[in-house]
Amino acid sequence: MSELYRIGLRESRDLLRSGDIRAEELTAACLARMDETEDALGALLARRDEDALEEARIVDTARAEGRIPSLEEAPLWGVPVVIKDAITVKGVPCTAGSHILENFVPPYDAFVVERLKKAGAIILAKANMDEFAMGSTTEHSAWRPTRNPWDVERVPGGSSGGSAASVASCQCAGALGTDTGGSIRQPAALCGCVGLKPTYGRVSRYGLLAYASSFDQIGPMTRSVEDAALMLGVISGYDKRDTTCLDAPVPDYMSGLFRRDLHGIRLGLPREFFGHEALDLGVKAACEEAMNCARSLGAELVEVSLPHTEYAVAAYYIMAAAEAGSNLARYDGVRYGHRADNPASLEDLYVRSRTEGFGEEVQRRILLGAYVLSSGYYDAYYRKAAQVRRLIRQDYDDALKLCDAMLAPVSPVTAWKLGEVHDPLQMYLMDIFTLSLNLAGLPGLSLPVGVSNGLPVGMQLMGRPLDEASLLNIGWTLSHELGTEGQAASFPR
Repeated sequence: MSELYRIGLRESRDLLRSGDIRAEELTAACLARMDETEDALGALLARRDEDALEEARIVDTARAEGRIPSLEEAPLWGVPVVIKDAITVKGVPCTAGSHILENFVPPYDAFVVERLKKAGAIILAKANMDEFAMGSTTEHSAWRPTRNPWDVERVPGGSSGGSAASVASCQCAGALGTDTGGSIRQPAALCGCVGLKPTYGRVSRYGLLAYASSFDQIGPMTRSVEDAALMLGVISGYDKRDTTCLDAPVPDYMSGLFRRDLHGIRLGLPREFFGHEALDLGVKAACEEAMNCARSLGAELVEVSLPHTEYAVAAYYIMAAAEAGSNLARYDGVRYGHRADNPASLEDLYVRSRTEGFGEEVQRRILLGAYVLSSGYYDAYYRKAAQVRRLIRQDYDDALKLCDAMLAPVSPVTAWKLGEVHDPLQMYLMDIFTLSLNLAGLPGLSLPVGVSNGLPVGMQLMGRPLDEASLLNIGWTLSHELGTEGQAASFPR
């Protein structure tokens, strides 16, 4: 089988434009890679094999006839990508990993999918995920768990575990994930790829099946920082259909890459992260090696503080659950989605449809959301969580006055075995290093910085609002020096 599937986004695009490879050849190689790996990984749900090949042939015909669009018009011309199953693609089933949407086929494209298609990308498949993005392992998919390409007995992280596993195993050149509490950065870290959570509002959420609307954000997952920059440039921009989307100019994220040093850059090290008792020694050692690398490149490392970090998990799960309960109220068995058979009454229709359609973790969070918003508890829980959220944002604002960006671990541990963590609270605590950035609405870039016991370790760069460019610039330089730029799992082993 051709190993064209190992080529990244930018290189694929350049080879396609030059005629050195054909789009049909590249697409077929990725689809064959899916056939080879998918039984072991479970990374994908709906596939578009025939449609994708036909779209690739159209690209090849256009190139043969000299109808090659400019880079500005089609920066991903003929490049194969995968989309998380929470994002709508017209005519392709979109389930959000849930039985309640088992038969839902959206009649429209999400904003990010519109952008990808306009840029010339070829969508291969939808990626598996934790149901409605509620989970940290992709074990909570209604269909099947996804496995980590580095060790198929371990989790890939979540909820964008399908996207991460697909990218890391080279089923595609790049993928889209969503990050509500770390769901791009954490699976990227556990699977050894690059994941970028943009500033809240940088990328439109139109066409994203909502979990928690004030947290959710779509972002790229790739095998290199350069490819993440390319993909972010394509999907960013103002969209009037999303009232939370920011009307801000989109910079050329590629233009600032390829610097060879970090002179003049000040990186903050949050003491609450590096001193946390849950941080595994192997993960800490890999992160310290990355910090030493940054210092050797000329960066100044300074200690900063995010004093309200200890409250992030509680604040996040109160607020996200409250928003989830509201967003998922629409799935009632009446308008669309799963409908229970032969209901005895309207109440029976509601109860049975939602009980049959939603998994245990989703039901747990809906109930928690109803509780914290109920009369007598709103002030004690939701209002307090909202106040903590503001304090956490202030912590970040204060810390980022002392540095250009912050450097911190993504996950306290490397990928754990499937089924190893049963206690929901223990699972929630795994997100301690990612949740606060979502509460603050700021950008974060996860990049691989090494391995511990044969498993990838990821580190995140956290920055100022709408300053993804700085994170990408620093991330490219650091990962290039560490030798992790373009790292992919050699799967199957």
